[in-house]
Formats: sequence, C-alpha cells, structure tokens
Amino acid sequence: MGKYIVRRLLQMIPVIIGATFLIYAMVFAMPGDPTAGKCGERPCPPAYIAEFNEKYNLNDPLPVQYGKYMAKVAQGDLGENQYGIPVSEDLKDRFTVTAQLGLMALVIEGVIGILAGVLAGLRKGGFLDNLVLVSTLFVISVPIFVTGFTLQYILGLNLGVVPALVGAEYTFYSLLLPGFVLGSLSMAYIARLMRSNIGENFKSDYVRTAKAKGLKQGRIIGVHTLRNSMIPVITFMGYDFGALLGGAIVTEGIFNIHGVGGYIFEGIHNRDGMAVVGAVTALVIIYLIVNLIVDLLYGVLDPRISHD
Repeated sequence: MGKYIVRRLLQMIPVIIGATFLIYAMVFAMPGDPTAGKCGERPCPPAYIAEFNEKYNLNDPLPVQYGKYMAKVAQGDLGENQYGIPVSEDLKDRFTVTAQLGLMALVIEGVIGILAGVLAGLRKGGFLDNLVLVSTLFVISVPIFVTGFTLQYILGLNLGVVPALVGAEYTFYSLLLPGFVLGSLSMAYIARLMRSNIGENFKSDYVRTAKAKGLKQGRIIGVHTLRNSMIPVITFMGYDFGALLGGAIVTEGIFNIHGVGGYIFEGIHNRDGMAVVGAVTALVIIYLIVNLIVDLLYGVLDPRISHD
C-alpha cells in the first residue's frame, strides 16, 4: 500500500506540470496586452507596464516564466492577484464555501442517485424503472443554468421555501438548493449507472449461489449485489468531485455564492492572470488527491483488488 501511494504521488508530478503549464500558457502567452484594463480606460503608463512585466517575469521566455512560477508554487506561494493580495489567502475563504457546496452536491447526488438506481434496477420494466429513466433523461437534457434558474424562481422566489440567493453570509440551509442544482446532472448519471450495475450483478453466478444457499433477499442485495455495483459509482463520484469544484462557476453565479468558481470567473473577466492560474493550480492538485483517495477505496469495497 505504501509503495502504491508513493508511486501515485510521483505520477501526479507530470500531470500537475502538464495541466498547470497549459493554463499558464493560455493566460500569459495568448496575444493581447496583459495590462489592458488595469488602468481604467486609458493605457497604462510605461513605468507601470515595466513594473508589471518585471513582477510576473513576462520579459523572460515562457518556459522560464513558468519555471519561476512553479518554484514558488512548490513553496506554497500561488502568487498575488492584481490588487497585491496573495491568491492563497483569497482562496482560503472561498474554498471553504465551494468545498461545502461540492460536498453537499456529492452527498445529494450519491444518496438520491444510488437509491433511485437501486430501486429502478430491482424493478426493471416497472413503473418506478420507467419513472427513473424518463426523469433522469429530462435532467440530463436540460442545461444546468436552466435547472438553476427554474428552481430558484419556483422554490426561492415564488414559494419561498429556500433562500433564492446565498451571498457572503451563507448557511447550511441556504446551500441546499445550490447543492441540489450542482449535483443534479451527476445524480441522473449515477442513477442510470447504478441501475445498469444492479441489473447485471443481480444475474451473476455469485448472486445465484447466494440465493441457492437460502440467504435473505436483503443480504443478497445489500452485501453481495450492492457492494460490487458500488465500485463504478464510487469511481464516478471521485472524478466528479473535482469536476464539481471546477464546474461550480455557473451555480455560484446563479445563487451569488462567493466561492472559487466566482473567483475564477472574476479573474477571467478582469484579466487577472495570476488569480486564474493560482486557483486552477489549486483545483488540479485537489482533484488528483481526491482521485488517489478514490483509488484507495477500491481495496475497501473489493478485497480482490490489490494495490501492491
């Protein structure tokens, strides 16, 4: 297990370098003036441009710029945004709300998606199965921003059962609706994935053996069928957590949540390259760590899977 973790950590290094180099190059090597808009409607004075280029090493070749940036990242320094505030400080508070939103979406999509998939898989061809298939197809077909605005209008503005906007002073209750919206698409995929896995595993030899041994239906489903069916779902949810963190831009925008998604959006809008690169770098590292944890969970779910 220890060797496996070390090997995976070493494998993360080229992935981090490749992913961060791409985003760094997209931000700092694209055509255009990186100081545009930073001095109002007028062009920035030469002294400011020279200081800006010197601060962000823009006079160096791109690989050298990137190398200097990564040297700072290795020491925990994600640079400073255009207001001189360390990106890591900016992200500290914003990651808290985005992580809570992502975890809430993950729990909602996991609980509802798995439950719907199990019920549909055990009653294939029945009313419940058709209901799950049609409703999940509807959710998958509707863009996330349409789902968000519709639920915000109905549940938040018309019925008033949940807050329509979150703002800076958020609570667990105020994040429920955004969490549901953020996890709705994945919830539909999980339900369909779980339905297929349950259906296939329920016809497997080991399930027939369990039935022949006279085991109770609940034990056959809960211990034998569900356990093996969970592996692809756990994999999906692990990969999805990183996507939820990065893809929260739309949801955070709809519900006015001051999280990482909004921070990246503001950074792109204000051409604040260091803020964008720093936030994306942090997301890449978190995404890889989450996937390592997911891979380690395989051995817990299925002892036949060895990491040695």
